[in-house]
Amino acid sequence: MDLGEVNHQRIKTNGVWLHVVEKGSGPLVLLLHGFPEFWYSWRHQITFLATHGYHVVAPDLRGCGDSDSPLSPSSYTVLHLAGDLVGLLDYFGEQQAFVVGHDWGAVLGWHLSLLRPDRVKGLMALSVPYFPRDPVAKAIESFRERFGDGFYISQFQEPGRAERAFARYDYLTVMKKFFLINKTDLLVAPGGMEIIDHLQTPAVLPPWITEEELQVYADKFEESGFTGALNYYRAMDLQVQILSPFYPS
Repeated sequence: MDLGEVNHQRIKTNGVWLHVVEKGSGPLVLLLHGFPEFWYSWRHQITFLATHGYHVVAPDLRGCGDSDSPLSPSSYTVLHLAGDLVGLLDYFGEQQAFVVGHDWGAVLGWHLSLLRPDRVKGLMALSVPYFPRDPVAKAIESFRERFGDGFYISQFQEPGRAERAFARYDYLTVMKKFFLINKTDLLVAPGGMEIIDHLQTPAVLPPWITEEELQVYADKFEESGFTGALNYYRAMDLQVQILSPFYPS
């Protein structure tokens, strides 16, 4: 689709370089994507918001798209991610922003509001509501006890496991499997099966996305790989530990 005039740039923040797409002027709006995505997920909203008087900034979050992708999962806690966003606000000279997040972007939006409420003017979270975790519990251990090894978050923990499973398919098929999930229950594969094998590949696309748009995602992840995006899941237990002072007892 034609986005019109948008500004692409790489910004150094919190020790990493982030690629961002920017358009418009006015109050700042940060658009935060989820998994497996990058700024392109907001292609429809960027121009709409810009034409309605907002300065729109859609970053590739660290590990995704054309942004830096640290190798260690320990570099993907919400403290790191929130620090990236505070750096973006500072770069653009804004004290506050409206924050819109989807999936992991919603998690980041909730925690940015918790950690730095002075920098958030308003929050819209899609897909993921806020819920405080038990600061003592280990998130991944709890998931395995409740849902088994077939749960997608459990399978994403071991470095390289999901990447090897994804590699059995071309990148476009992987995108179709994740973007076009039609299940309403939890993503749990049967015993001995990888979640990517369990997900179906629809024969017909829904009207809200085209083959060409899915190919944009496929091409970008073929360039970047999936490890950075998967590291968000691999940092979950560490995240619970370091955020324990902020959770209500």
